[in-house]
Amino acid sequence: MNTIEKLNKRIVAVNSLVCVGLDSALEKIPSHLQSERYPQFTFNKAIIDATAEFVCAYKPNSAFYEARGEAGMKELKMTFDYIHSTYPEIVTILDAKRADIGSTNEGYVKYIFDYLGADAVTLHPYLGKEALMPFLSREDKACIILCRTSNPGAGEMQDLQIQNEPLYIHVARKVFDSWNKNSNCMLVVGATYPEEMKIIRSQVGDMPFLVPGIGAQGGDVEKTVRAGVDNHKRGMIISSSRGIIFASKGEDFAQKAGEEARKTRDEINKYR
Repeated sequence: MNTIEKLNKRIVAVNSLVCVGLDSALEKIPSHLQSERYPQFTFNKAIIDATAEFVCAYKPNSAFYEARGEAGMKELKMTFDYIHSTYPEIVTILDAKRADIGSTNEGYVKYIFDYLGADAVTLHPYLGKEALMPFLSREDKACIILCRTSNPGAGEMQDLQIQNEPLYIHVARKVFDSWNKNSNCMLVVGATYPEEMKIIRSQVGDMPFLVPGIGAQGGDVEKTVRAGVDNHKRGMIISSSRGIIFASKGEDFAQKAGEEARKTRDEINKYR
């Protein structure tokens, strides 16, 4: 079972497209946890236990762990290990947006897929298929290619016209037509651009989307779901980070995160 098969099985099992982004910046976690020996992991473990029944995926963003150096990287590994041992049916995504020449990517592959054990990773398309082959050749894992990102300045590059079409359409079509030989590709398509999402969906069939941008970034849930679901009413990993994990800064932070994850799942399902 590869990652996309694992994802679809999990979506059906819990009737959820929700991904919790574990963007666990040390300065933002509840103050009573900051003196713990492993503060980020302690926070993540509580969030994971409180939200697991409502989610299809977890997505730690590497930057929030790298920022703490050795300590943060250790707690990132502890987080992946905990999910794998306790909730092995839930998909794990490292949001690292990696891209480099092929020989360097081989090192990233060993770290992300083999050491951390991530099921999927986010990747830049700019260096082309040849450079990304160390990732793409891992049939058991998933490569989530940046296509139409959720940030306000995304159009500076992604809207550039090539043969009368924006660059993001060329990326989507290239991934679908050429890069997905092992049926292990997905696309990052932001919730803040539902019209563009609808166009991308028309080009790539049932290829899954990782969808950031709801919650704190302001993406509209109804427009996003209606634009992005595939023919099976799946095909989306809808990620919310701050809106779920920082729902409370008090001792009830995990309980509140669980409540927000459930609400997010139910809101999304109204439009599937």
